[in-house]
Amino acid sequence: GCFLLWLLPAILRARASPETRPSSALCRQSPSKVSCKGVGLRKFPEELSQGIKHLELSNNFIQNLSGSYMPGFGQLEYLDVCFNQLEAVSATALARLPRLRSLLLGSNHLDRNYLANGDAFRLLRKIEVLDLSVNNLESHMASWYISNLTSLRVLDLSGNRMTKLLAGTFRSSPLLRQLDLSDNYIMEIQEGAFEPLEGLEVLNLALNSLHCISGFSLTQLRVLNLSYNSLELFFSEEAAEPYLLRVLDLSHNRLLSFPALPKAHDLTHLNLSNNLIASLLPGSPRPSEFVLLYTEMERFNRTVHPAAALTRLAELDLSNNRLELFPFSFFHPLGSLHSLSLARNCLQEVARESLSNGTELSVRSLDLHSNALHVLPRWFFDSLPHLESVNLGSNSLQPCESRGSGLGRGLGGDSHSCTPFYNVPRLKHLSLSENNISRLQPYAFSRTPLLSLDLSGNRDLSMPTGALGGLELSLQELSLRDNQMDERQAALPCLGTLRVLDLSGNRLSLLPAGLSCSPLESLDIRDNNLQTLGTAGSWSRSLRAVSLAGNPWSCCSLGWLDT
Repeated sequence: GCFLLWLLPAILRARASPETRPSSALCRQSPSKVSCKGVGLRKFPEELSQGIKHLELSNNFIQNLSGSYMPGFGQLEYLDVCFNQLEAVSATALARLPRLRSLLLGSNHLDRNYLANGDAFRLLRKIEVLDLSVNNLESHMASWYISNLTSLRVLDLSGNRMTKLLAGTFRSSPLLRQLDLSDNYIMEIQEGAFEPLEGLEVLNLALNSLHCISGFSLTQLRVLNLSYNSLELFFSEEAAEPYLLRVLDLSHNRLLSFPALPKAHDLTHLNLSNNLIASLLPGSPRPSEFVLLYTEMERFNRTVHPAAALTRLAELDLSNNRLELFPFSFFHPLGSLHSLSLARNCLQEVARESLSNGTELSVRSLDLHSNALHVLPRWFFDSLPHLESVNLGSNSLQPCESRGSGLGRGLGGDSHSCTPFYNVPRLKHLSLSENNISRLQPYAFSRTPLLSLDLSGNRDLSMPTGALGGLELSLQELSLRDNQMDERQAALPCLGTLRVLDLSGNRLSLLPAGLSCSPLESLDIRDNNLQTLGTAGSWSRSLRAVSLAGNPWSCCSLGWLDT
């Protein structure tokens, strides 16, 4: 018995070993598609049905593709060998794949025999999609692999060790539409490197070491990602043909100014977050530590208005920069802008400059959280008539008082110490979290049809009766989390449409009486001083989720659990 038990693990391993079972038994098969993902293969699977067009071999231990064990794959169009140990590809093997159009070889070791492998690749006459990512390829190796692939349309060279783009790298691939060069060490792009790619639409150069883009002239590009580089300058050339660029990502760089973009383009999405931009106004002084490193900077200085051409821009992200001023004059030409983020800057005030009082922006979603704003004047909201959502968290804004729900503009509308959030006719979502609001004034949001309101993180916030007056028939979500409020500070009106309420992180021993008429579906009352939930009966038909932890519940008052 002991001998048999000692042998049992070896017997089980032998039964499960790929070497002792037919390879095809480990794969999932359909008439034209076979998947052998992660089944422990060390070579091409055998005994597969004829006529397969789609074969997945990723996450195995295959070291080479040899033609000696690849019969019957003449119809194959798609082959995935990613995440193996592949280092050798024979010409005999590729010669048996005359119809192959997609070849995925990412995360292997194709740097080891790149000369012989590159020779074999010359047989891939019909290949359109090629993945060579994460193969430790240097610049000359990558060039060699694609030196004769004339039908290539999609190429992934991300995650390699390329340091520069050679002028002739893409000479044989004029049909390329999508090119991924991200996560390399590219510091230099030789002149003319992209010149053969007249049809290139998507280019990803993120996560490299580029310092300057000068004379950008890829007019046919639709999407360009240059994020996570060290760019200090982006300067484009004016071209005879219009630029077709729609999406440009320049985030996580070292840009000191708004980029010099061409006048004729269709740009709709521009990401400039996480840079060093300190001003958007033309002629603004540069940081004292800046040194003029590029002659192109002198040409950029002559740009009168860098935003004047962005008439189709819909989304602009300027978060995590060094802006101290919100200049309305800069955004005024952006007639299609609907989403704007200036979060995590150093904004202290908004400036209308010399524009007329009738100036309006088309923005619908505005993110200004984590700045140093103390007040927003009435004209700020009047100039944003389409505003539906605004995040003002982590500032120092105090809401003004309104005289009542039906009296129009109320007390404090012209105050220099508070912000009027009442009578903003299209505003539906507002966050005032972490603004050090100590007291919410009566009817602070009157005639503003809010659907959601975030007042969390305002320690010792006091909400007297009527503070939320005017929201009885609109408010659906309310957060009063982490305010350390007791029941005397939390007077809620009868909010007839309230469905989501967060009261966690307070000092409530009783729930606000006004909640009895709210059709709550989600209630968070964690970390309070509640001993009972007396009004639970009124929610028995609507409540779907409730969080209760961190309260000193009384074992003698648990009748509410029955509901």
